[in-house]
Amino acid sequence: MLALALLATPALAADAAKGKADFARCGVCHRVGEGAKNVVGPELNGVVGRPSAAVPGFPYSAAMKASGVTWDEGSLRAYLAKPSAFIPGTKMTFAGLSDPAVIDDVIAYLKTFKPDGSPAP
Repeated sequence: MLALALLATPALAADAAKGKADFARCGVCHRVGEGAKNVVGPELNGVVGRPSAAVPGFPYSAAMKASGVTWDEGSLRAYLAKPSAFIPGTKMTFAGLSDPAVIDDVIAYLKTFKPDGSPAP
């Protein structure tokens, strides 16, 4: 039973420090932290728990605006694995992250930021 519970909760093993390093790929287009601004992609402070297409001033695709997604761990996992499959018509051209552990680490890192860019508790 314990083994099944551990397999069902991969995020428990997620490492935000590793996620910070892995986020470098994302950081080409996205920013996090105090003073983060929209660039090629929207800033990602407080993204976990936020509805899609919610950052003011960013020109989201019609597909992203219509998606109705709330960015929780499950939706972020699916999107980061293959953005164009999860939200067809997204403007994000990134092919995706292939390693589920890397995805979990990136999500763990994103969870360290409140919407204002300050550290999350």
